Amino acid sequence: MREVGIVAFAQSPCTAADRRHDMAEILLPVIRRALDTAAITRDDVDFFASGSHDFFEGRTFAYIESLDAVGAWPPISESHVEMDAAWAFYEALSWLQLGEGDIAVVYGIGRGSLPQDLDQVMAAQLDPYFLAPLRPHRDAIAALQAAALIEKGAVSERQLAEVVSRSLASATGNPAAQVSGEYPVDQLLDAPYIASPLRAHDVAPVGDAAAVVVLAAGDVARKLADRPAWVRGADHRMDNHYPGTRDLTRVDTVATAAARAAELAGFGPAAVDIAELHCEYSYQEPLLAATLEVNGARINPGGGPLAGRPATATGLIRIGEAAQHILDGRADRTLAHATNGPALQQNLICLMEGDR
Repeated sequence: MREVGIVAFAQSPCTAADRRHDMAEILLPVIRRALDTAAITRDDVDFFASGSHDFFEGRTFAYIESLDAVGAWPPISESHVEMDAAWAFYEALSWLQLGEGDIAVVYGIGRGSLPQDLDQVMAAQLDPYFLAPLRPHRDAIAALQAAALIEKGAVSERQLAEVVSRSLASATGNPAAQVSGEYPVDQLLDAPYIASPLRAHDVAPVGDAAAVVVLAAGDVARKLADRPAWVRGADHRMDNHYPGTRDLTRVDTVATAAARAAELAGFGPAAVDIAELHCEYSYQEPLLAATLEVNGARINPGGGPLAGRPATATGLIRIGEAAQHILDGRADRTLAHATNGPALQQNLICLMEGDR
């Protein structure tokens, strides 16, 4: 199986709501920047894979609009997943490993600001017989998981506030802001609940953004990047769809996916320098960190999803950010995690390494 590495990554700023641009207009400059970084053109790309969600667009096959940014003529080889684009990345990775081409472009577009009532949208992913008719609001099941962890003693509300304080300080590019009191923990703890034990700052803000990753195989990757982020191991696993049948204080699919990725990579999560974790809620960071045993690594040094969560692009951003640390020479080994579904139902782990 061929070596495959990430040679370029680009993303747009996550805005609360972009009403000036359509899907293609958001994506086009990001694709151009990623291709320019790799010094290639659209004609050099063998395969395109994307992730988006029609529910957020309010229409079927909405992702086709994004092809205006990609360019569908002359005909291209293209695939789409109706979920986070991290899973489109996994498809493109497999495609290149099997020798179907040399260069692939993966992109994700999040437009979470479009639904008028996101509570109605998110409930549609639940069990259609027992849970969906109850229409729990978007953060209800996450709050149940957070409450279960606190009751077990695995986390505390103060610990959640500390995660938020550090993430917001990191997102400003000034980690000293946490020390200086710009995001004081006690003040965060005084905020009202939106779904006990979660407060508004415990929830990653949904916004609009696009992200693009360029993958290449073998010697092609070495030509396109001085130091590719080689994907040494990747795996994804899915838990039971119904949260009531799961122990919400455990994320066994994360551990299983990490073990398989480590088997492929030859090193595990404990050996990475930086871990980019797809934490849509503050409580998920300590849960994931403990499960992966990455406590010695820097976690989400740029702030992570708590600084901005473009729906269906957030997981791909974690992969891209983890790769960028290697591309820039800031790390030798990194881990990226992506999740999809309620309460960390489905999880993907990607282990990357740079040439030493």
